[in-house]
Amino acid sequence: MNTSTPGGDDASSLLRWLPGLRTLRSYDPAWLRHDIVAGVVLATMLVPVGIAYAEASGVGGIYGLYATIVPLLAYAVFGPSRILVLGPDSALAPVILAVVVPLAAGDPHRAIALASGMAMVAGIVCIAAGLARLGFVTELLSKPIRYGYMNGIALVVLLSQVPKLFGFSVESDGPLRHAWAMVDGLLSGKANTTALVIGASTLAVILLLQRLPRIPAVLIAVVAAALAVGTFDLEAQGGVSVLGSLPQGLPVFSLPPIGIDDLTSVLIGGFAVALVSFADTSVLSRVYAARMHTRVDPNQEMIGLGAANLAGAFFQGFPISSSSSRTPVAEAAGARTQLTGVVGALAITALLVAAPNLLRNLPSSALAAVVIAAAVGLFEISDLRRIYRIQRWEFWLSIACFVGVVLFGAIPGIGIAVAIAIIEFLWDGWRPHSAVLGRVDGIKGYHDISRYPHAHRITGLVLFRWDAPLFFANAELFRDQVLAAVASSPTPVRWVVVAAEPVTSVDVTAADIVAELDDSLNGRGIELCFAEMKDPVKDKLKRFGLFARFGAETFYPTVGAAVKAYLRSNPVQWTDWEDEAPRSSSPGESQPPGR
Repeated sequence: MNTSTPGGDDASSLLRWLPGLRTLRSYDPAWLRHDIVAGVVLATMLVPVGIAYAEASGVGGIYGLYATIVPLLAYAVFGPSRILVLGPDSALAPVILAVVVPLAAGDPHRAIALASGMAMVAGIVCIAAGLARLGFVTELLSKPIRYGYMNGIALVVLLSQVPKLFGFSVESDGPLRHAWAMVDGLLSGKANTTALVIGASTLAVILLLQRLPRIPAVLIAVVAAALAVGTFDLEAQGGVSVLGSLPQGLPVFSLPPIGIDDLTSVLIGGFAVALVSFADTSVLSRVYAARMHTRVDPNQEMIGLGAANLAGAFFQGFPISSSSSRTPVAEAAGARTQLTGVVGALAITALLVAAPNLLRNLPSSALAAVVIAAAVGLFEISDLRRIYRIQRWEFWLSIACFVGVVLFGAIPGIGIAVAIAIIEFLWDGWRPHSAVLGRVDGIKGYHDISRYPHAHRITGLVLFRWDAPLFFANAELFRDQVLAAVASSPTPVRWVVVAAEPVTSVDVTAADIVAELDDSLNGRGIELCFAEMKDPVKDKLKRFGLFARFGAETFYPTVGAAVKAYLRSNPVQWTDWEDEAPRSSSPGESQPPGR
C-alpha cells in the first residue's frame, strides 16, 4: 500500500536542503527552555566579541553586530549542526584587514562595502562547492600546515591589536611593517597609560576566568571595563578611546558597491576567507557532532556557511566563520538546537532597537584585549612539539607556512599554505617507496628484502613493488628503479613482475615510459608482467593500448599466481607455500631453502 502523500517527495527533497526546518518538525517542546536560556546567555558574549572582531577587521563595531544577527538566522535554516555558533572570527580578521585597509584608505563606508563584497564571494564559493560535493577539499591541508597557518594568523592578530591595547593606532602595510610602526609609536611616547591599564586588566581577567567552566569571562571583563570608564569619566579625564553610541536600528538590505579596480582583491580575499572559514567550521562541527552522537554532512555544512556569509553580505555584514569560543558557551548554557542562535540574534536586535547607548563607554583597549585573548587561544604549540619528535620534516613545513603568513600577510600566507600542501602531496608521490620482494622463512607472502636481508629470491625472477600511483612526476623514477633492481639481481633475470596493488592510477606520460621500459627489457630477453593490478588501472591501460601490447596473459591476479606461472615456464627449483613439492632444476642450479 502506498502511504505517501501528494507532494510529500517534494517536501522531503526541500527539507534535505533546509536542516533547520527539518529539526523544527521534530522539535521537542522540552528543549525550548534550554534554547531560550542558552540564546540569552550567548548574546551577552556575541555583542562584545562581535564588536571587537569588527574593529580588528578594519570596519566599524556596529557591523560586527550586523554580521552576527543575519548569519545566525541564515545558518539556523541552512546549517546542519544543531549547536554550532557562527559570527565574526579572529582567524578571518587579518584576511579581511589585508583587503580593507589598503583599498578603503580610511573611508568607513568603502571599508564595509569591500568587506561585504568578500562575504558575498565567500558565500557563493562555499555554496557552489557544497552543491558540487567538494566538502572534502579542506582535508587537503595537512595538520602541520594548518597549525603553521593558524599560528601565523594568531601572531598577525596579536600584532594588529597590541597598539590598541596601548591606546594608540598605527597604519601600515604588512605584519612586519605593522610591528615596526608599533615599536616606533611606543618609543615616540604615543602610549596611553590609562588605556593600557584598562586593556591589560581586561586581558588578565579574561585569561584567568576562562579557565573556569560556565563563567562568562569576556562579558564580566568588558562590563567591568565599561563601568570603570563611565564611573571615572576616563574618556575625558584619561583620553581613553571608547566605542561610542551604536546606530539605532537594524541593518538594511543593500548590494555592496565594489569598483572594478577593487574586484580582483575582493575575489582573492573572498576565496581565501571561504577556505579558512570552512576549514575551521568543518573541524568544529565534526567535534560537536561526535560529542552529540550525530552526523554532519560536510557538503551541507559548506552550504550552510555559504548561506550565512551571503545573507550577511546583503545586510552590511562581513565574512564570518564558526566560533570555537562562543560555541562552547552555547553548549555549556544548555543549547539543544539551532534555535539558540535565533534567540541570540533576536536579543542583539532588541539591544540595537531599544538600548543603542548601553555600550557607549566600552573602551577600545578592552576590545583589543578580547581579540588578543582569542588570538592566544589560536596558537598550537604542544602538538607541534609532538610532530617535531615524530616527523621533523613536517614540523619544518609548519614553520615555513607560519613564516610565510608573518612575512607576507594572511592572504599570501594562504597561497603559501596551499602551495606547500601541493608540494607535500607531490613529493610523497614523486619519490615513493619501492621494494624488491622475496620469501621470508616463517612468513607467508613476499616481502621487502631491504627489511628482511635473509629473504630468499627466486632465480631469474625480480618481484618489484611500487607503492604509489604512476604519473608524470615519478614515471622515470619507476623505470630507473626497475632497471636498478634488474641490475642488482644476483642471477640473470628472465622475468620482472611488478606487484601493482598499490598503484591506483596511471597517466599518459607514465604509460609511455612503461612502454619504453618494456622495449628496454625485451631487448635483454626479459619479460615484463604485472600482478594484483586494480581493474580501473587496467581500464586505463586498455585505453592507452598497453593492455593489448602486453597481452592479458601477463596480468596475474596475485603475486603467487605470477610466481607459479614463472616456475611453470622456467626450470627453477623452488618450494612454494601453496605447493610443497620441489620443482625440477637445471643441472648445477642450487635449490633455495623452502619455508
